[in-house]
Order: sequence, then C-alpha cells, then structure tokens
Amino acid sequence: MNIEITIAESVAAAIKALYGQEITTDKIQLQKTRKEFEGDYTLVVFPFLSMSRKRPEETAQEIGEALAAAQPLVASFNVVKGFLNIVIAHSYWMDLLRAIDSTEKWGVKEADENSPLVMVEYSSPNTNKPLHLGHIRNNLLGYALSNIIAANGNRVVKTNIVNDRGIHICKSMLAWQKWGNGETPASSGKKGDHLIGDYYVAFDKHYKAELSELMANGMSKEEAEAASPLMAEAREMLVKWEAGDSDVRQLWETMNGWVYEGFDETYRKLGVSFDKIYYESDTYLVGKETVLGGLEKGVFYRRDDESVWADLSGDGLDEKLLLRSDGTSVYMTQDIGTAQLRFRDYPIDKMVYVVGNEQNYHFQVLSLLLDKLGFSWGKGLVHFSYGMVELPEGKMKSREGTVVDADDLMEEMIATARETSEELGGKLNDLSAEEVADINRIIGLGALKYFMLKVDARKNMLFNPKESIDFNGNTGPFIQYTYARTRSIERKAAEAGVTVDAALVPATVSEKECSIIRMLNEFPAVIRQAGTDYSPSGIANYAYELAKEYNQFYHDFSILREEDAAAKSFRILLTRNVGKVIKTAMNLLGIEVPERM
Repeated sequence: MNIEITIAESVAAAIKALYGQEITTDKIQLQKTRKEFEGDYTLVVFPFLSMSRKRPEETAQEIGEALAAAQPLVASFNVVKGFLNIVIAHSYWMDLLRAIDSTEKWGVKEADENSPLVMVEYSSPNTNKPLHLGHIRNNLLGYALSNIIAANGNRVVKTNIVNDRGIHICKSMLAWQKWGNGETPASSGKKGDHLIGDYYVAFDKHYKAELSELMANGMSKEEAEAASPLMAEAREMLVKWEAGDSDVRQLWETMNGWVYEGFDETYRKLGVSFDKIYYESDTYLVGKETVLGGLEKGVFYRRDDESVWADLSGDGLDEKLLLRSDGTSVYMTQDIGTAQLRFRDYPIDKMVYVVGNEQNYHFQVLSLLLDKLGFSWGKGLVHFSYGMVELPEGKMKSREGTVVDADDLMEEMIATARETSEELGGKLNDLSAEEVADINRIIGLGALKYFMLKVDARKNMLFNPKESIDFNGNTGPFIQYTYARTRSIERKAAEAGVTVDAALVPATVSEKECSIIRMLNEFPAVIRQAGTDYSPSGIANYAYELAKEYNQFYHDFSILREEDAAAKSFRILLTRNVGKVIKTAMNLLGIEVPERM
C-alpha cells in the first residue's frame, strides 16, 4: 500500500476531470505537511496554474474538493496559499498498520533465482598486521551494504580479497626470521595476527635505525633507502617467493596460517562474514598473464629496464606501472587478475568495491585498464568510496604501531557498555551472568557499529568511543533501548492476558500515532533509497527517527494502562510493529538488538 502513489494518481485524475489536461504522476509534488499545519501530505499546486488559469488558492480548493469526493482515504483538506494540505482518514492508517503487521519482513524485497547478482568486496586485509579501526569501518560498511543490496531484491555474494603477498608481507617474515627466536602464537599467548603485526613494527624500527646510521655516514635519505641492506633482503625474499623458493614459501604459509586464525576470530566477534575469499597469491599470476597478453597486443609497453607500463595520457590520466623491472607484480596487476577470476567464477551483474577514498584513482585506472583489455564489464565496476576514520589523537600508522587495534577496541566498547549498565543499575538483576554478558556485548558492539554507520560514508569521521555509547541521542544504545522497551510492553501485555486484535478500531487515532504509522509505511522507500545511493547511513538515521518518534509517543500516551480496549489493542499493535521495523533496520546494518536492557 503506497499512499503517495494513490494520492498522486487521484490528483492526476482530478486534473484531467477539472481542466481536461493529462499529467504524469512524476510531475506531482507531494511532501509531508509541516508540523504547524493540519494535514498528513501537502500538494504543491503552482505547476497546475497554467492548466486551471485560476489563482493558487482557487486551484487548490477545486483539487481538494475533487479528491475528497472521489478518494475515501481523504478525510478532509485545507488550503494555505498555493498548498493543499490533505488529511488522511484514520481508518486508512488502521488498514495500513494491519498490512504492515501481516508482512513479516516489511520493506524487504526477496530475491529469486533470476534476480541480479551483485558481488560486494570488503575487508581486504594484509597478512602483515591485525585488523584495526579503519578495517572496522570498511567491514561494517561492506556488510551493511551487502544486506541493503539483498533487501532490494538482489542476490549477493560477499567477498574478501586477502593481500597475502608482496613486499610488506616479506618485511614481517624477514623480521621474524631475524629476531623471532621461533616465537609462535602458542608459545607467546598472542593471537596470530597480533604476533605478525609486532614483527612488521619491528622491521620498521630496525629499518629506520639502519637509515639513521647510513645517513650519519654522509648519505642522503634517498641514497640510504637505496643502499639499505635490510630492504634489499626483503626485496630478495619477494623475488624468491615469486620464484617458488620452498623455504620462503613454507615460512609464508606458516605465518599466514597464524594470521588467518586471528582474522577469523575478529570477524566472528565483529559479526561479519564472507561467501568467498580470494587470495592475491592466487590472483596475481592471472593478472600477470593478462598484462603480458596486453603487452603482446600493444595495449601496454615495456621500458628499457624491462618494467611494463600502461600509457593512459590519452584518457587524461598518467602512466601506470603494471610489472616491476624484476618481473614482480603490483597491486594493479593483482586487481586485474582478481576481477577476471570473479567474473569467471560467478555470473556477476554488478561488482562493488568497498575501498577508502585514497584509492579513488586506483579504481578509476582499474576500470579503464579492464575496458582496454577487452572485458565488457570493465567500465561497470562500482567503487564504493568512503572516508577515513580518525581519532581525537590524529591519524594511525600501522608500521609505527600507533593503530587502534580492532580486537582491543571491541573489548573496550563491551567493557564500557558493562560499566554504563551497572551505573543505570538493577534492570538485569534477574538474569544469569552469561545473559548479562551477552547483552553488554550486543550494546557495546551496537554502539560501535551504529556510530560508524550513521555518518555519510563519503565523509571522514572522528570516532569517539564514549560519545558512541550514550543511551540518549543519536546512538545505537538509544535505538536498542527503544526496541527492548517495545518487547517489554509486549511481554507485559501477554502476562496480563491482553489480547491484541487487529480488527479492533479505536474511536480516534492521534496525530502522533498516525505519524508513527506513516514512518513505518516509509520504510520500504527508505530501503530502496539506501540501495540506490549505497547509503547505510540512510537506514541508520531512519531507525533513530523512528525510535525518537516512538519514545515521544510512549511518554505522552498510556498503553498498558489505557482503559479503552480498542485503543489499548491498537497501541500494542503499533508498538509491536515499531519493534519489528527497528529490528529489521538494525539487522540490515549488522546490529543486534537485545530483548532486554
């Protein structure tokens, strides 16, 4: 039931009857009536004055009378200058609420076997360090975006590309060889990804010390970097890895295995998952082969030092390195190979990359190169570009060990939720310690996720853990608390033997109640818009506005103590559907909602 479409069609019919003019519904401007005026929807009549050849007030009056006569859902209307304010009959709101109540997944469009297939890539970690705050935003955006795309009736494949090869991986491996003394996750008690991250930091520490010594002996910074024995060893290890050296490969497999176990633990705690994982160690050879094929066809060219380049100057860009002089691959080469494998593995209709905005140029080039190589889907790739996360202290640097670790941050959020719950006191006293711990986990992670997702993804954001867990305002816990409140009301109604009868019609329905039903009715359109705009924040802010509207209703109206049976049944029914829609919205964002708080 789409009330806006119904009204628009009725307006078009009225204009034809009144003025003999055909008009399409997309030319009809409907908006919510401003709070200071009576009405639910407002029609802007100025576009019709050339048809009516009358003053705005007279035109609005004529259209209003025609609507009231022809359309039962219009209870009354009023005219303010060139605006027609339409009041919807409360019986219609009741019908609409029943329709919402009878639809289990209100707003969600289910996919079938013929629906478009969309692949969404997110996470893309390096196996030389643990996941950090920036990865959290990436994973949360990617997972939420996948859910939203699926809720728009698409089949979705969630995929991850693991950067498990390259010079940065060799740095961790070399540092462990030199200074690790056989340390393992089991012997150290550390998660594997944390352990390897420590050696990445150790490499940088020794490398910087080496540069300082060389520069103290008279070299410039550039000369010292070129002469660094440590970096030369790392490059030599990369060449050996690509040549299939058995010792290097064995060390690589062992250390990567430690990292994968650590990653899996972090993903589980964060609540994200993947349908297919690709590894650059598998995809880079496909990319390398494709680049060499492009070289033979004259798409690319080779320089005197044997490196392979693409000249994109004719496309308004610059030249792009694809293979180094020693034959090793760069990220672009790997991404070419990964794209090929994906389109070979799946009949993808759309490919979406969730990658930070510092890679905007990279994906512009990737799309162009794939197109030049003859892949028809090259220009159709979508880069979901998002801004960086910063802290009050400033930017993070992995190799210097100044990142905010994802595991530590999640534990901190859960601990803060526990402290906040204890301060509020008493509400969970009858639950077991395990149940309380799970609620604190849901609240802590919900605060983190919502804070990350409520911001327009394209913008840089400042993450403030304390601000995110406030139980008031535009936060995850506020919305979660509203959901828990709806569930509490339903439980108490059931305990009191109150029967909810959707057929009961109260004598009156207040403006606040109509406003909530109107908001529930908007949820399908919110999901559609979030899918069109690739905007999880649209879902987040809708959930907040709905929670805020319901809480105002809760404070102003009696529900369980209402004496009129029809009004009580209606308000419990309204409460039930607010809870249902909040839960659906939050689940689309990957956020759990607790039954109690």
